[in-house]
Amino acid sequence: MKFGVIGFGNMGGAIVRGALKKGTLKKEDVNVYDILDIRNQEAAELGLHVCADDEAVCAESDIILLAVKPQQMEEALGMCKKALAGKAMMSIVAGVSIERLKNAISGKSPRILRLLPNTPALVFEGAFGLCKETDFTDDEKKFAADLYESIGIVEWVKEYDIDAICGLSGGGPAYAAMFIEALADGGVKQGLTRAVATKMAAQTVLGTAKMILETGMHPGQIKDMVSSPAGTTIEGVETLEEGGFRHSVMKAVVDATDRSREL
Repeated sequence: MKFGVIGFGNMGGAIVRGALKKGTLKKEDVNVYDILDIRNQEAAELGLHVCADDEAVCAESDIILLAVKPQQMEEALGMCKKALAGKAMMSIVAGVSIERLKNAISGKSPRILRLLPNTPALVFEGAFGLCKETDFTDDEKKFAADLYESIGIVEWVKEYDIDAICGLSGGGPAYAAMFIEALADGGVKQGLTRAVATKMAAQTVLGTAKMILETGMHPGQIKDMVSSPAGTTIEGVETLEEGGFRHSVMKAVVDATDRSREL
């Protein structure tokens, strides 16, 4: 299938670059347009076909990825005109429902799949929530699943739950990065160099996540494995509990989810 991309920014670019490296997409099958010339230049340097505008992307593609900012959504869809008719469109526009997308499209609406990605797709470790409420054909759903599974994990969820996915895995890289930075800060305070502290902190978080995913262990089991009686780790765990660590993380996800629903 010919794959079109409207918006070649951080997320749209990450998805395409990852899929190209994994071989899920071929560069000759990808059509791109971005309102910024520098983004189009980046696409051209990858060997992708840069179209004249959004309408041309839709006309020359079978499946289109809408990867623009929410405030640019209506303008971008307006530029597509009637070229979307009969096509399949995937949207990663944050906070914009399928209903809003259809209302913003003039003429016959395309088949729509709404999804929520996250930035670790850049290193083939993304987490993608795909809406079950889609009128994509079976072949198109398979194409979408194969595309995103090549650069991460895929979960099919109800559209109502997309906001929770946004609050959790959408914002999660920021929360995880803050935790890694804090771990490294602690190491620096105790005499480690910044480079060593950051590397050890990042690898520790990466390794722990891999243990959970590959063994199916509950996070609490891993905590208990490391927490020896009257040892160093349980001392640290108590300090985190005193600071409301888990409550703060939970509230961050809840507040981010609420904000997504407001949008």
